[in-house]
Amino acid sequence: MRVLLVYPPDPDTFWSFKHVLRVVSKRATFPPLGLLTVAAMLPPDWELRLVDCNVRRLKDADLAWADYVFLSGMIVHQQAVRGIIERCRQHRKPIIAGGPLFTTGHEQFADIDHFVLGEAELLIPQLIADMEAGTVRRFYRSDQRPDMRHVPVPRWDLIQLRHYVTMPVQFSRGCPFDCEFCDIIVMNGRVPRSKEPVQLIAELEALRRAGWKDMVFVVDDNFIGDRRRTKSLLRELIAWRERTRHGMGFLTEASVNLADDPEMCRLMVEAGFKKVFVGIETPLPESLQECHKLQNRGRDLAESVKELQRAGLEVMGGFIVGFDHDRLDVFKQQFEFIQRSGVVTAMVGLLQALPQTRLYQRLMREGRLESSATGNNTEAVLNFKTRLNREFLQNGYRELMRKLYEPKVYYQRIRTFLENHRPQGPRVRLGSADLRAFLKSFWLLGIRERGRHFYWKFFWSVLLRRPRQFRHAIELAIMGYHFRRVASRL
Repeated sequence: MRVLLVYPPDPDTFWSFKHVLRVVSKRATFPPLGLLTVAAMLPPDWELRLVDCNVRRLKDADLAWADYVFLSGMIVHQQAVRGIIERCRQHRKPIIAGGPLFTTGHEQFADIDHFVLGEAELLIPQLIADMEAGTVRRFYRSDQRPDMRHVPVPRWDLIQLRHYVTMPVQFSRGCPFDCEFCDIIVMNGRVPRSKEPVQLIAELEALRRAGWKDMVFVVDDNFIGDRRRTKSLLRELIAWRERTRHGMGFLTEASVNLADDPEMCRLMVEAGFKKVFVGIETPLPESLQECHKLQNRGRDLAESVKELQRAGLEVMGGFIVGFDHDRLDVFKQQFEFIQRSGVVTAMVGLLQALPQTRLYQRLMREGRLESSATGNNTEAVLNFKTRLNREFLQNGYRELMRKLYEPKVYYQRIRTFLENHRPQGPRVRLGSADLRAFLKSFWLLGIRERGRHFYWKFFWSVLLRRPRQFRHAIELAIMGYHFRRVASRL
């Protein structure tokens, strides 16, 4: 059996980092972990080929070779997916589709023959049997949540690691919170399920043996969803680092209440965690109550961010505008909070009602749902009737994005972060790609870009006053170029 696993190209979003990939000599931010994991569940005697369209184009020869095409993607990929579907139809290749895009929105793809809906681990054995018998069903789904202890090590051999900035691994699925706009709990549930620490160590060992030496993204829905098991993993991870003397660094996603657990923060930093993405959403308590982001209420959010920074973690923040309880000064509030807290990587988006979420269902009941979500929160698109004027929200969003990432403002935010941040834990290695990116940044930010005056002022002030943080500062400066490009096209 020949199976072609295809992942669509990313559009221009926050997470794509497209505008800085050339600077760091890479082709994509990270590979498709879901497809690599599914590949590890398929029979060892099957022939597999993975095409990540962010790394290379899908060729006619790839399609001619395949018996089946496994297609995955996120909601943000829906437009690119349709082009891939058409090419498969032209070559008369059957598609088996899975992943978030199809789990919550398969109804939009009537021209796909087969779907794996939800988590694949319990469904793959029957799918394999049906493929071998030539009796593949239209739908494969299960109401049960798979045991993460049975998830195999991803097939890293199907990709060329050198093309990627970061490698993804997953320790747990599920989040104990119930944010109204979030589709994670729709797909993975509210009871966190995790692997055994030894499993994740085995995945990291596989990456180490394959030659990976750089950052690893632990892509959990909420890394601290089950604190006891997470701390157990971190202790094993610290011991693994001591045994191997390896220089991998880590980033992950967690809820803001991580700031309430100094022991967790200490263990994360000792294990090599450098960054954490936190859903801050909004500084307005009424809007937090509305979307049921209760873990963010009743606290000084800016102080929580600074607690994490002082612990040695860079906080990347997610922010949302467009809640019913947002006030006319919401953009001013968001801007001042982001600047004051030093959240350099501030991923701000307009609210979208994603399929099957509680927000989607509520807006449908209220007769306010107008269209499908694009999944790209960096577009000035709202798919429902808003309380505040739509044009006000869209124009305010565009202005906020451009203001946040103009050079003078952006470099000032990095300075605020550096003042709060206390670098700790093992150092991440400095590779040849990092040195090339550093040199390229001179041309890109210091000569070509219109904000070059602010860049050089920032460059010399950090080098002279904070030399230990200089590398981190230049990395953030380079990332700012991507965000400015994203903001400029809004």
